[in-house]
Amino acid sequence: MPAVSLSFAGATFVPQPCGALYWPARNALLVADLHLEKASFYGVHGQFLPPYDSFDTLACLIDAVEATGATQLWCLGDSFHDTGGAARLPVAARDTLRRLTRDLDWVWIAGNHDDASAGVLGGRVMVEAAVDGINLRHEATRDPAPEISGHYHPKLRLTLRGRRIVRRCFAMTPSKLVLPAYGALTGGLDVTDPAFARAIGGPLSALVATKAKLLRFQVAA
Repeated sequence: MPAVSLSFAGATFVPQPCGALYWPARNALLVADLHLEKASFYGVHGQFLPPYDSFDTLACLIDAVEATGATQLWCLGDSFHDTGGAARLPVAARDTLRRLTRDLDWVWIAGNHDDASAGVLGGRVMVEAAVDGINLRHEATRDPAPEISGHYHPKLRLTLRGRRIVRRCFAMTPSKLVLPAYGALTGGLDVTDPAFARAIGGPLSALVATKAKLLRFQVAA
């Protein structure tokens, strides 16, 4: 686990390079926007993509659980790309997910893509939750209370030495923290997009986690 942390709402968190957020005080891992079975969704609609996104995403999630030793896992919405995603999940991936929900204290927060459909695979389904004074939900609200969410898939785009670099990032204000999309096939929204300022206010920072450090970039209003 990288030795980089941030303070948010009076608690310490450790952002992971994979896009997960580790909460040491609760030994919990938070992820958002897995979008499992996105490839099969597009396949049903005639656009064929390599059908391995769910396997890749779950393998990355298992690595994060093992690296942190987390015993609790919160999925902050859009865990499946659509409400039929759980039914399309390949047998091997389904078995893996059932094992994870059995072995961990697993909570699905319902999202706008998947609603409560993931609950058939074990774990608990909630619309949102308040944990140690921090609201956990899928989409940010204007509630001034501290909040961790997903939905917007934040990414940071930079030009360094003539090269265009794109990295998933955590978007943070004093009271809001938006996790990057965790799914293997998920896209992202530039953190400078006005949608972020409208949703979570400011001052807004983009945080990029590496194995060695946590890079912080101030985003202009």
